[in-house]
Amino acid sequence: MGPVPNVTRADVAQAVRNPLAFIAERWTPQQRTVRRAAMISLVMTVGIVVTGGAVRLTGSGLGCPTWPKCTDDSLTATSEMGIHGYIEFGNRMLAYVLSAAVGWAIIAARSQKPMRRSLTRLGWIQFWLVMSNAVLGGIVVLVGLNPWTVAAHFLLSSALIAVAVTMWQRTREGDAEPRPLVGRAVTQLVWFLIVTSGLLIAVGTVVTGSGPHAGDSSEVPRMGFDWETVSKVHAVLAWIVVTLTFALWFVLKAVDAPKGPLHRTRDLFLILLAQGGIGYVQYFTDLPEVLVGLHMLGSCLVWICVMRVLLSLRERPLTAVEVPAQADDSRLSAV
Repeated sequence: MGPVPNVTRADVAQAVRNPLAFIAERWTPQQRTVRRAAMISLVMTVGIVVTGGAVRLTGSGLGCPTWPKCTDDSLTATSEMGIHGYIEFGNRMLAYVLSAAVGWAIIAARSQKPMRRSLTRLGWIQFWLVMSNAVLGGIVVLVGLNPWTVAAHFLLSSALIAVAVTMWQRTREGDAEPRPLVGRAVTQLVWFLIVTSGLLIAVGTVVTGSGPHAGDSSEVPRMGFDWETVSKVHAVLAWIVVTLTFALWFVLKAVDAPKGPLHRTRDLFLILLAQGGIGYVQYFTDLPEVLVGLHMLGSCLVWICVMRVLLSLRERPLTAVEVPAQADDSRLSAV
């Protein structure tokens, strides 16, 4: 144990005015600490999407019928509400765990030496997306699981995943100007893949909003689309994404691209095949809840892989000045 630093009245005032700056002056995290913080934030983001799907698939969407309290008289779930109340309330509590994970990522990024404003900014974008989605989640409950608000809730989570992936990747890079690793035509193909994948996810929310899993055992409104027709449109888009991914891999091989883009494209292709297999099985088996939940997890993994393909097309090497001094993470050191 090292000596405990003296804390003066000025230190307390500074900590109150700007706690992040106060911590940053007294702690320099290792690179791996920042990377782990960003990774934990990403994992928790995927986790809350999957548990949110569990809320829907167990019919617990209105287990807590109001928001921000669970009932008009209780902040938490009560025994009278049964298992659905505990499931919904548990998912709400995970939002606080996600907020803590994002906060830890912000603190770790802000405390790096030298400070990386771009990295810290990505952390704050995540924070505000989490807060926005929490409010939107409350609106979903207050409007009785309106399917359009549920779809918006999922799409905002997809935006959060995109930012979390970007921050995780940026922890492994420097702040120099990005250097492209492939030609402009390949980059345009990847952007077309990004747009098509985003459309695939959006149509997927329409499939869910038109299908049988309304999220609660009560009468919940559905989107006014034929479920089977929308599912077929979703399948066509999935095949387009698979074809684009295979075409991208072939082009990258043809132009002798670096291993990074090739490996990320291969990963995406394999995840897409697994996701497509789950999708077809659940379609022909009348949408069992377990497979629907796996398909939601697969959707998150597909989006992560798509973002990683995009981010692999350039490099930002670390410069000597950007490599922070390695510090002991086990304690806070006095300045």
